[in-house]
Amino acid sequence: MTSADVERLLIQFQDESGEVLGAPFDVPLDITPDKLQLVCNALLQMEEPVPFAFFARGEAEVVSSLGVCVKALGAETEQVLPVVYQPQAVFRVRAVARCTSSLQGHTEAVISTAFSPTGKYLASGSGDTTVRFWDLNTETPHHTSRGHTHWVLSIAWSPDGKKLASGCKNSQICLWDPVTGQQVGKTLSGHTKWITWLCWEPLHLNPECRYLASSSKDGSVRIWDTLLCRTDKILTGHTQAVTCVKWGGDGLLYTSSQDRTVKVWRAKDGVQCRTLQGHAHWVNTLALSTDYVLRTGAFEPATATVNAQDVTGSLEDVKEKALQRYNKRFHHVPVESAEDKKPLGRLTGHSALVNE
Repeated sequence: MTSADVERLLIQFQDESGEVLGAPFDVPLDITPDKLQLVCNALLQMEEPVPFAFFARGEAEVVSSLGVCVKALGAETEQVLPVVYQPQAVFRVRAVARCTSSLQGHTEAVISTAFSPTGKYLASGSGDTTVRFWDLNTETPHHTSRGHTHWVLSIAWSPDGKKLASGCKNSQICLWDPVTGQQVGKTLSGHTKWITWLCWEPLHLNPECRYLASSSKDGSVRIWDTLLCRTDKILTGHTQAVTCVKWGGDGLLYTSSQDRTVKVWRAKDGVQCRTLQGHAHWVNTLALSTDYVLRTGAFEPATATVNAQDVTGSLEDVKEKALQRYNKRFHHVPVESAEDKKPLGRLTGHSALVNE
């Protein structure tokens, strides 16, 4: 079909109040909203194009082409068709240029922060030796927990959200109840240098959230029995400080070190499975593809409410929910780290230290 064969009609732009824009003009019936926008902006002489919605006779919105509306309305092509234009809201994403809110209370630098698995609580560790639990609605401290004697370097929530572990530069680990802010059990001591990372056993492996792993500047990793408040296993093998420890969903522990290696351990017996080499300098941090689902445990964000609620149910129910979420996520990720010693690739680009 040639351009001469395309059916045409006269249209008249007008705004929502009925004021006409320009004179009637001839357009093809198959004209699209994008073309109408170009014409409308040209007639309005806008410096910046404005998005418009168009309505034939003010009733039928032009979505695909004007001809569809003409047919739906049964309009005569021999008559001038009024087309109402409506400006649409323009949403522009702007860079965050200012702080929207501040939580004040610590008297020294804030070194570590972490949201609880459900997002109900926020905890922070500081150089003032305290751990604070924050009320996010009022932006005030819910509890201020004291027990450490040095900077609080690392904090970690248990995946059931019922305990918080904190480690300090004095090599001690404390457990806290977020509801009362009080310390749970006695202080865990054993490391000879400061704590660098804390990580709990995944909920689907142990719904009691009994075991906690810690790494230290002393080059060792300890697995703690938080119920008996004692060391369960000590993992040694790194020749320098251990910078990070992650507890995987398959029962393996992953540790990174300043000795430029990543080591993989079996958590149940503490046996070293393999050493992953390839880094030319310190390995400062680790990330597992399942970190998020392990950290949130049985909590399902898709069913969350505005006011976050704690996960309820029996231990078996909670374990089953956490296992279902883990399996759903795990089936879509590779497990090369559990089977191979070779890196899949090297990501370059940073010009300085990569921390976390």
